[in-house]
Amino acid sequence: MPTQFTSATPILRMFDIRKAREFYLDFLGFKVDFEHRFEPDLPLYMGLSLDSVVLHLSEHHGDCAPGARVIIETTGLAEYQARLLAKQYGYARPGLVRQPWGATTMTVTDPFYNGLVFSEREAETE
Repeated sequence: MPTQFTSATPILRMFDIRKAREFYLDFLGFKVDFEHRFEPDLPLYMGLSLDSVVLHLSEHHGDCAPGARVIIETTGLAEYQARLLAKQYGYARPGLVRQPWGATTMTVTDPFYNGLVFSEREAETE
């Protein structure tokens, strides 16, 4: 069977579970797929999803460093942005930016300095 690559799952660093839940679940609308700790008092490793987008968040210091940037291919970006703005989240009011490469993007930075870039390609015209 030939090699095939089907998806990538970024691991993003987090430092505060409450802030992570507020941002990813309450604001962006992700859902928790799983949570794991080796022991009750050890760091949390959590899997999240939003439609087909999967992210992992980790409190483990060796898993990753803060400051990552993830591009999330999106459709209906203006509608999603309007839903986010309607929530009046106190730490983000994301805007839309038309990019010269034929996409509209919306960047949201989580409480741990990781950037999520939601990107919608412009419809191709013939």
